[in-house]
Amino acid sequence: MARNVNFSRPKDTKKTLLQLLSYLGRHKWYMLVTGFLVAVSGMANILGTYLLKPVINNYIIPGDIPGLIRMLIFMGLMYLAGALSCMAYGQMMMHISQTVVSEIRSDLFQKTQKLPLSYFDTHTHGELMSRFTNDVDTITEALNGSFTMLIESFITIAGTFTMLLILSWRLSLIVFFFLAVMFVFVRFNSARSRKYFARQQMYLGSMNGFVEEIVTGQKVEKVFNHEPQDFEEFCRRNEDYRQAAVKALTYSGLTIPTVVSLGYVNYAVSACVGGLFALSGLTDLGTLASYLVYVRQSTMPINRFTQQINFLLAALSGAERIFDMMNQEPEVDEGKVTLCNVKTDAQGNLEETESYTKDFALKVPASDTAGSAPFRLIPLKGDVRFHQVVFGYTPEKTVLNGISLYAKPGQKIAFVGSTGAGKTTIINLVNRFYEINSGSITYDGIDIRQIKKDDLRRSLSMVIQDTHLFTGTIADNIRYGRLDASREEIIEAAKVANAHSFIRRLPQGYDTPLHSDGANLSQGQRQLLSIARAAISRPPVLILDEATSSIDTRTEKLIEKGMDALMEGRTVFVIAHRLSTVRNSKAIMVLEKGEIIERGSHEELLEQKGRYYQLYTGQFELE
Repeated sequence: MARNVNFSRPKDTKKTLLQLLSYLGRHKWYMLVTGFLVAVSGMANILGTYLLKPVINNYIIPGDIPGLIRMLIFMGLMYLAGALSCMAYGQMMMHISQTVVSEIRSDLFQKTQKLPLSYFDTHTHGELMSRFTNDVDTITEALNGSFTMLIESFITIAGTFTMLLILSWRLSLIVFFFLAVMFVFVRFNSARSRKYFARQQMYLGSMNGFVEEIVTGQKVEKVFNHEPQDFEEFCRRNEDYRQAAVKALTYSGLTIPTVVSLGYVNYAVSACVGGLFALSGLTDLGTLASYLVYVRQSTMPINRFTQQINFLLAALSGAERIFDMMNQEPEVDEGKVTLCNVKTDAQGNLEETESYTKDFALKVPASDTAGSAPFRLIPLKGDVRFHQVVFGYTPEKTVLNGISLYAKPGQKIAFVGSTGAGKTTIINLVNRFYEINSGSITYDGIDIRQIKKDDLRRSLSMVIQDTHLFTGTIADNIRYGRLDASREEIIEAAKVANAHSFIRRLPQGYDTPLHSDGANLSQGQRQLLSIARAAISRPPVLILDEATSSIDTRTEKLIEKGMDALMEGRTVFVIAHRLSTVRNSKAIMVLEKGEIIERGSHEELLEQKGRYYQLYTGQFELE
């Protein structure tokens, strides 16, 4: 039974095909052997059919039984060689396809890790996941069968038509007429089926997205008793998909029966006319028998070739989406300054060490002056300064307008303000998740654009409101902050974050497995693990973005004490809507529309009786 496929043609077929062939080219010897075996399989079928002519004319009609037996043995060996070649290239192509797809999937994942956050801001998770699932599966299916079947079908078609012309060019006129009719019908029908398949794909994506939203938001749906309305909306989308699928499959389903029926008519007409030719002496019986077998065989490879073209185009369309993602510009990183662990020698000088010492330094390459040291070490203290920073996520809208601020080592700097004021944006710029439009950000006197991004981010730890835990044990998730951390260091970090008490009460303690983003823990417990994960590396700079929003006040006080001990001599950035959590900050920045409108300590801002005073006394609420 033939398969149906929904696809959109790739925008640049040649470019996509060349990029896909570059992966196949890594296994060129396998491909050459596979191509040879495909050719052997196809030619065995074509030559075996042609041998019917001498078998009938030279052995059956004259009654040469020994000669007939020899020819039958020869034909049997030829068909056996074709069958063995078919089995061999099938296994080889399966090996090649799985290897190639594995390489594509690995390259895609590696590329995904190098893409800037701005790319993920403009593409949904479902859209990106479809690259790893639907598009990769389409390529796998095409390489497993369509690629070799396409080559064999082409060889069979070319060989069959050549033999038809050699055996009888007069009868071939009938065959070519029916083939022209088939071509016109297939072209006409395919255009309509593609239109409805594209519509079916669109409705399927809409329905899948809706189901994903509902499954993710089950609590909200149940709280607001929205089940009837959501079911009604699902039924509407499901019906749209059903109607498009019916029309698409209707048109697609007409192709094979129509082509097969035209093939039968072609065979019948050719047999009748060929019989008249044989009676009139225009052809012999062996030629007619061989010719009619070719006619009977001509429809199948054409139909198969058309189907495989569709599957190949579907694979190229999926490959194009994958390669488009691979061809995206990665994060720009021109930094040369690196981060290293250091220790102090007997003379009080810093020296680099491979072991973890809890002390870091920025390794700055020295100038090329003759005789100078290859690099100099700058102790990493956590002095962060913004100098007239201007930034916007899009060129049309500026989010930060000339922000200037500083955070000295050991200081706790808090940001407060309305939603959209630019608080989280400032944090994102410290991490270099985005590049500023103008101005500069320095880290211990060095422009962060000169620091390698990986090294910059290793010197920072971040706890955000939306925690994310990975599949694994609790210990694994805490160790995520520093992979070489010992069990004792994991427990110490958990104690600092006040997570040790609830962890030890779990049945398996630190070896308790977590799944589905830690669904078996409360939101507060997940947040505590996130804080422990940030604490384990003892970073020079700690960023807390609503980190304690899911924790009760008592636990929050305990965490603050632990954080104070942890971040002694370090820099802390805090974003909080709960103003009680920022009272002990060294400086509080009040942001509004991308500008700092007030700055100072808690007491100083209260004395000013400005926006912070209004927020603190409840005269103005954060929106």
